[in-house]
Amino acid sequence: MQIIKYPQKGEWKFILKRPEIDSSVLNLTVTQVLDEVKNGGDKAVRKFSHKFDNLDIQTFRVTEEEINEGIKNTDTNLKKAIKKASLNIKKFHESQKTENIKIETMPGVHCWSKDMAIEKVGLYIPGGTAPLFSTILMLGIPATIVGCSKIILCTPPSINGKLAPAILYTANLVGLKEFYKIGGIQAIGAMAYGTETVPSVDKIFGPGNRYVTTAKQIVSTHGVAIDMPAGPSEVAIIADEYAIPEFVAADLLSQAEHGYDSQVILATTNNSLIELVETELKKQLNELPRKEIAKKSLENSKIILMQNKEELIDLINEYAPEHLIISSKHEKFYEENIINAGSVFLGNYTPESAGDYASGTNHTLPTNGYAKAFSGLNISDFMKKISFQRISKKGIHNIGNIIEIMAEAEHLHAHKNAVSLRLKNLDS
Repeated sequence: MQIIKYPQKGEWKFILKRPEIDSSVLNLTVTQVLDEVKNGGDKAVRKFSHKFDNLDIQTFRVTEEEINEGIKNTDTNLKKAIKKASLNIKKFHESQKTENIKIETMPGVHCWSKDMAIEKVGLYIPGGTAPLFSTILMLGIPATIVGCSKIILCTPPSINGKLAPAILYTANLVGLKEFYKIGGIQAIGAMAYGTETVPSVDKIFGPGNRYVTTAKQIVSTHGVAIDMPAGPSEVAIIADEYAIPEFVAADLLSQAEHGYDSQVILATTNNSLIELVETELKKQLNELPRKEIAKKSLENSKIILMQNKEELIDLINEYAPEHLIISSKHEKFYEENIINAGSVFLGNYTPESAGDYASGTNHTLPTNGYAKAFSGLNISDFMKKISFQRISKKGIHNIGNIIEIMAEAEHLHAHKNAVSLRLKNLDS
């Protein structure tokens, strides 16, 4: 990791820059694939599954036999762990339910809204270097809580053309019935436009690499909603002499192993902590099965020494991390002053891994600085609000003249007339 000490504020934007690839090539590739899937359906999906993933799959939809086999082959202890995690996640997300409230804005004018589940949703579950069955919990549970009537799942299979048993077990546990062995750009295109096999959906959820994220952003301009621009994973850690270097290094590596384009940041006001964390990083890195991925990710990553806690929190708010771990004697200060972060983990015994799997909060979070404007996934993302209003004769009498004056000022005379006729009717 690159060590930067006491950077000037004018340098922050450059220092905090995320890893990039040539976006012109990226956008061209994604657009071409999406266009082919839109026009070619299943044939195009097969083509790109073979081209990108070296897979020759004729039947995309997972059969009941495959599901049962996956359930049978999932480790018993893993099943127990997934069940317990699912209960925590369900408990947290059910707490987000709100009541619809009907109000009278003025005598005779009643307004209210009604929460409605999005009818058709598509869940994208990353596979690639690791099948993320935990993401099924994070997407499937809120979708089932709100009652989406059609939920489909797309995820890339392994090289043998099968889905990991834990993927199949978790999807079945959550209550999903329809899933497909498709990954990458072609999966986003299939869910957005529909194919002979895959139905189109109204909104697409799920994290992914830069290709998946770009595909989601492009289809969102074609009438399909998306949850957020969730790309390569990242974590920032605020730490000082209160922190345990061994834990800090472990948390940095837990995100670094996600992918080559992941990024981790350690921000501290304690110079002596840096050497201790570096020692632990070297020690723990050599023990990781995915050490080559983590090592490459660390090349994109920084340790930043700041003068004081005020500058440090400003730096982190500028970065707007997906995950933020706070291991500091000034925890309350940082907790109160953080304004840009996807999810925050407080204290030495709250690893980011807890949020990834089992504490209950959602791990689908905004990356790449989008935490400045986006929230982590919650049940409201799977719903839409429809507003209602009913105006009585008394109500139109009270509000009518207000509408007439405003409509006339905007030169929208038909708007005014729609009210004037009703007011005239009252007097007849």
